[in-house]
Amino acid sequence: MNPGETLDFPPGFLWGTATSPTQVEGHIENEWTQFTALDGGNCRRACDHYHRYPEDVDWMARLGANAYRFGIEWSRLQSAPFAPLNPNELARYVHLLECLQAKSITPMVVLHHFSNPQWINAWGGWTNPATIPAFVDYVRQLGAALKGKVHLWNTFNEPDTYACMGYLLGGFPPHNKWRLGKFRRVIDHMARAHVKVSRILQQEGGGKIQVGIAKNWTFFHAYKKWLPWDQAMAYACHYTFNKFVLDAFMGVGRRRASTFIGLNYYGRVRFHHFRPMIPASGMSPKTLKKIGFVCDDMVERNPEGLATIVSYLNRKFRLPIYITEHGSASSDEKFRESDLRENLASLHGAIAEAADVRGFFYWSLMDNFEWQFGYAKKFGLLTVDFEDEKLPRSLKPLGDFYSKICRTNTVARP
Repeated sequence: MNPGETLDFPPGFLWGTATSPTQVEGHIENEWTQFTALDGGNCRRACDHYHRYPEDVDWMARLGANAYRFGIEWSRLQSAPFAPLNPNELARYVHLLECLQAKSITPMVVLHHFSNPQWINAWGGWTNPATIPAFVDYVRQLGAALKGKVHLWNTFNEPDTYACMGYLLGGFPPHNKWRLGKFRRVIDHMARAHVKVSRILQQEGGGKIQVGIAKNWTFFHAYKKWLPWDQAMAYACHYTFNKFVLDAFMGVGRRRASTFIGLNYYGRVRFHHFRPMIPASGMSPKTLKKIGFVCDDMVERNPEGLATIVSYLNRKFRLPIYITEHGSASSDEKFRESDLRENLASLHGAIAEAADVRGFFYWSLMDNFEWQFGYAKKFGLLTVDFEDEKLPRSLKPLGDFYSKICRTNTVARP
C-alpha cells in the first residue's frame, strides 16, 4: 500500500448526498413538530428545504454529486387513511425530481425516515398491524404517480434505529422505554410492509426498479474482552439491532423482495461496565481520546469495519450494495477529511475483493435538525447559518474535498 496512491472507483459509481424531510424541509406536521431537542431546537423551520430545494439542487451540482437520497414525507401527501394524494404537495416533489433530472442527478427516494402522519400515530404507529395496508395504499398511489421518474426506492431508513429510539431508549416519539415487545412488532410490521410495497413498485416499474431498505450497522464490542457482562451486553445489542432486524427484512422468503441492500455505517460502540463509550451517550470526547479512541461528536470511528460489513453482506446476499449514509459530525474539518478518506479506502478494499458496491451517499448535504440532538451535531457538507432568517448556505472545506472525489471518481489512499 502506498499512501497517496489514487484509488479508482467503478465506472458509473454514484456519488451522492442525503437528507430527510423532517431534518431539512421545515413546515411539517408529524410527531416531530412539537418535539423539543436537547439543545432547545425544533424542526418547524429546519433548513427550509421545503421552499429552497431548487437552490439546494444547485449546490449538489456545484459539488459534482450525481445522486441524491431524499425522503418524501407521507404526512404531506395523505390527510387520512386511503385518501387520494394531495396534488399540490405531490407537484412539489415532482418539481424536485425535475430539478434533479435537469442537473443529471439520480434520485433515490426514501419512503419512511422516522416519521408518520398524525393519524398513523393515533393508531399506535407501527405497533399496529393496520398501518401496513395504509402504507401499502400510500406507496401504491405514489409509485403510480412517479412512474418513470424514480428507479431507486428505499422503503425504510434504519428501522432498527427508529424502533430502538422510539420503544427501547425513548429518545424519539412516542418515547417508550424498554418495550421489547413493541420494538419487535414494529420491526415485523415494517418488514411485512417492505415485502408488499417492493412487489408493487417493481410491478409498476416493469422490471426497471430497484428496491431496498437502509440498514444501519453498528459494531458492538466489549472494551475489556475479559469482562463477561460487557461481552453479553455487546452480543445482546448485536443480536437485537443487527441480526434480528436483518433477518426480519432479508430472511428466508423475504430476500427476494429486495434488489439491493442499503447500508448506513458510522462506526462502533464499545461497552465498559454496561456503559456505551461514545460521545452521543454523554462520555467526554477528551476522556475517550486519552484512552486511544478516535471519535467524532457521536460515535467511535472504525473505518476498517466498513470493509468488514460490506464484504459480509456481499457474501451473504449476493445483492448490489449502496452506502446509503456515511458521515461524521465534527467542527474539525481536517478530522472529517481524514475520516472520509480512511472510510473510502476501506470501502475500495471491499470493492477490490469483488463486493458489488454501486454508490456512496454522504450524510449530509447540509447541517440540519439531528433529531434528539437538535442543531448541535454538524454533519453537513454545507454549513447553514441558523441565526440568520435567510438561512444562508456555504461550502465547508469537507464539501470541497468531497467535490473532488465526486468529479474524479477517485480518492487518494490515506
